[in-house]
Amino acid sequence: MSAFADISATGTSTGNRVTNAIAMASRRTGVDFSYLLGQAKIESSLNPTARAATSSATGLYQFIDQSWLAVIDKHGSEYGLGWASNAIQQSGGRYYVADPQLRQQILDLRKHPETASVMAAEHAADNKAFLESKLGREAEPVDLYLAHFLGVGGASKFLSVHDRAPDASAASLFPSAARANRSIFYDKQGNARSFAEIRDRFASKLQKGVDSLGGDIQYASAALPTGAKTVQPADYVRIETQRLSEQPDIMVKPQPQTARLAYLMLATLGR
Repeated sequence: MSAFADISATGTSTGNRVTNAIAMASRRTGVDFSYLLGQAKIESSLNPTARAATSSATGLYQFIDQSWLAVIDKHGSEYGLGWASNAIQQSGGRYYVADPQLRQQILDLRKHPETASVMAAEHAADNKAFLESKLGREAEPVDLYLAHFLGVGGASKFLSVHDRAPDASAASLFPSAARANRSIFYDKQGNARSFAEIRDRFASKLQKGVDSLGGDIQYASAALPTGAKTVQPADYVRIETQRLSEQPDIMVKPQPQTARLAYLMLATLGR
């Protein structure tokens, strides 16, 4: 049984599928569920197919092309995506896929809630480990969002100063980020915000993202089997077959010919 074997889009809304996917990703990686949910709410309003107007950012977590290729390259093989990670290469610090069609197939996985959620969780777990090694303390959910916003190196720098001098002005240490995100680094009167104020505002933003959903979050409650990690192609075929069976206007049913095709089928049809 795979880590995602109990997730099903059948009989549930897209929102329920998304929260199920985020919950399973949280359980598999240990990354805080509320953080992952709040981040997805902020980034895409929980829309798996969201696209940014001014960049390549796509999906629940608005991964840009390069960031997505990087996380798939690092973690894809752990989740049955060896076909994708093996195709990704690096040159001059950038990731690329030689086959344009295969590259697009890999990028389209950003629109698949289960894949996007677990890759976002793995990315957050990597950031968490890095921050904790630098800060000498536990990285809280808001710290992970700062890593998302500033990059993990920038967040480490930000939080190191925050922990020493929380009332100091942040704009002077991050002039480029402050110019690009003036409303975050300055208040309406033009006064520079402190490190503590910025961090608190991000924490509040994350919490509002969760609170805006209203009520208790319902998601699959089945425990994961010990050591479960790999997503089996049969799970994706089963889920998609079940979903399509309730849509009589769709006549084509998936065929489990290969692991790659089985995975791509759900990524394409299930988005």
